[in-house]
Amino acid sequence: MTGKDRYAQIEIPAQLGDILEAAQRKAVARRRTVRLKRYSSLAAAIIACLLVVNIPDVANALSKVPVVGSIVKVLQFGTGGERTDGAAVSTVTAEDTIRIVFDQEGGTAVSVPSYAVDQRQAPNRLIFTFNGVRSFDYDALEQDILASPLVSDVYRNIILDDSAMRFVVELKEGTRHTLTEYSNPGTLELKLTAEGKASAPKEVYYVRSEGMPQGESLAILEEIYLDDDVTFLKTASGDFAAVIGGFATREEAEQKLAAISAREDYAGNLRVDSWMSNGHPDD
Repeated sequence: MTGKDRYAQIEIPAQLGDILEAAQRKAVARRRTVRLKRYSSLAAAIIACLLVVNIPDVANALSKVPVVGSIVKVLQFGTGGERTDGAAVSTVTAEDTIRIVFDQEGGTAVSVPSYAVDQRQAPNRLIFTFNGVRSFDYDALEQDILASPLVSDVYRNIILDDSAMRFVVELKEGTRHTLTEYSNPGTLELKLTAEGKASAPKEVYYVRSEGMPQGESLAILEEIYLDDDVTFLKTASGDFAAVIGGFATREEAEQKLAAISAREDYAGNLRVDSWMSNGHPDD
């Protein structure tokens, strides 16, 4: 008997149709599962490449971000951008959204220059620092940002670097914010929302300098106290003070001052002070 004959004599099971149908259903289900896993992995990879997020509700934040370019990251504070030189800065404000736009060599910059955004309290403020920037109209920037009804003040900090700029945006009580970095064009967008309920004010303690006009004297203090995380704050009279801390108790602030004053290079120009978290230091 040949192989062909043996094949012809094989008895076909009566339930073969059901078996084939079940196998077909399993195959379709398996292919669907593979596709879902593949697409899920692809989506996760895209999101991981595009976003570095330090806010809790990413989906909510992204749903409110208008499309002006490719999203690089969404954050509340932190660093980003790319190294540039000679970038120019301009701003556009529309109600609760402030866009900081960058130009490079006469054209639109592809990416945002290297930047840092720091968030501090007492009062609630954002400190923007951009590096690789040599051209910006600060008066226009201030005017644009102050156009937002949720901004209480804007002021510049002088720093000893002619290729960098820094400014402070004080937010009104109960204001929340989201920062979005875009590429193509390089844009940093500050979106503000009224939370509707301000936190109860509390007393905050600092190590601070005397109030003084804005200028290089403050910038020199930054060089001296750089390792102490010094920032610069407008006083109630409109001058500016170098401040260190944001301590919960006077004892903590005094301990910090004692540590600073024990240094050989300490100039004796600091003292402990306190003010309410929604206020400013006196002169």
